[in-house]
Amino acid sequence: MSDYPLLRAIGRRTLSFIREFGGIHVLIGRIIRNLGTLVHDRDLLAEQMMQIGVRSLPLVSVVSIFAGAVSAWQAAHQLAGIMPLDFLGSAAGKAVILEMGPVLTGLVIAGRNGASIAAEIGSMRVTEQVDALESLAIDPVRYLAVPRVVAGTVMLPVVVVFANTVAMLGAFLVANLVYFQGPAEFFGSFREHLEMIDIVVSLVKATLFGFTTALLGSYVGLRAAGGAKGVGSAAIRSFVYSSAAILVNDFLVAMVIL
Repeated sequence: MSDYPLLRAIGRRTLSFIREFGGIHVLIGRIIRNLGTLVHDRDLLAEQMMQIGVRSLPLVSVVSIFAGAVSAWQAAHQLAGIMPLDFLGSAAGKAVILEMGPVLTGLVIAGRNGASIAAEIGSMRVTEQVDALESLAIDPVRYLAVPRVVAGTVMLPVVVVFANTVAMLGAFLVANLVYFQGPAEFFGSFREHLEMIDIVVSLVKATLFGFTTALLGSYVGLRAAGGAKGVGSAAIRSFVYSSAAILVNDFLVAMVIL
C-alpha cells in the first residue's frame, strides 16, 4: 500500500466522510428524541430564535436590498432586445423568490449564526463545560443542540420572507429610478406571473437551509477539540459545510419540486 499514496488518501477521505455522515444522522436521532424537552427549555429556544431571527435582520436587510437591485439590473440587461421591459418585475421577482432570497439569506445565516453556534458549543467543549453538563446528568444535545436546530428551522423561513420583501423593494428602486417604471407596472407584472409553487419552493428551501445550518454548527461544535485553535477551526468548518449543504440542497429541492 505504500506504493499507492493516492489510493490511501482516497480511502482515508472516504472513511472520514462515512464517519461524519453517520455522526450527523446520530445527532439528528438524538435531537428528535429530545424534542419534547422544548416545553421546559422554551427560554433557551426563545433566545436562539431572537439570535437567529431578529438580530440577523440588519445584515440581511443590507444584503437583500442590493441583491434585489442586482437582480433587476441583470434582468433588464437580459431582457434588452429580447422582450419588453414590461416583464422586468416578473423576471426580477422570480430570481429573488426562487434563488437569491433563500440562498443568499441562507449563506448569510451560515456565516453569522452557523459559525457562531459552532464556536459557542466548541468553546464549551474544549473548556470541559459539556463534560460538566454530562456529569450533572444533563444531555448536552438537549441543552445545546435542540434549541438551536429548532430555532434555525423555524426562523429562517421568517427571515427569508423578510429578505424577499426587502429585495423586491431594492429591485423596484432600480426599475423606478433607472427604467422609470411605476409601482403598478412593476408589481403588476410580478403579481401576474408569481405562482404559489414559487412561494412554496422558497419556504421549503429556507426551512431546509435553516435546519442544516444549525445542525452542522451544533455537530461541528460538539466535536471540537484542541483549545482555541480547535474552536476557530470548528467555526470555519461549520461555515464551509453549511455553505456546501445549502448549495446542494438548493439544487435537490429545485430538481424535485420544480
